[in-house]
Amino acid sequence: MATAVPSPVDLVRGAGRSAYHLEMRDGYMRSDPWFVAWREGRAEDFQQRKARPWLDLIREVTARGVEVRRLRIVSEPVSEYIRFEYDTTASNVEAGERIRWLPRRRASDLALPGNDCWIIDGETVLFNHFTGEGEVSPEGKELTTDPAVVKLCVTGFDSGWERGIDHEEYRI
Repeated sequence: MATAVPSPVDLVRGAGRSAYHLEMRDGYMRSDPWFVAWREGRAEDFQQRKARPWLDLIREVTARGVEVRRLRIVSEPVSEYIRFEYDTTASNVEAGERIRWLPRRRASDLALPGNDCWIIDGETVLFNHFTGEGEVSPEGKELTTDPAVVKLCVTGFDSGWERGIDHEEYRI
């Protein structure tokens, strides 16, 4: 019987030192009701999501000293979905997540993994697989502790992070 791959929530909750998220797509889950509410200008529906459980998790783990960082590598001019992410990022930052944006043209010479991923404590990587349309792929997630793969992901993330622009300074 195959072992179930933990969710990002479970991995972040269990992190001891750090939880880093590398995002490299220009769109995700366009069917997400929160994105649809933002797109349609339904401010009340959109604002209600700011109290979502993810922010509570970020407050919980950062309060116990876990560093949570997210690096978004984006094409410019940005897609509609990236505008949505940009508009929603302040609540993540307020909860304790550090977020940087890296224009794709500034990442051309970086060695990066082929898929978005979570890097937990510099020891575990959870790859997230998506379809071409940005929906979760049937393959879903893939977990590895292979030292060579973890090193590639950590090095790529760190290199991108150094070049990234803090959310407070990035303008679309």
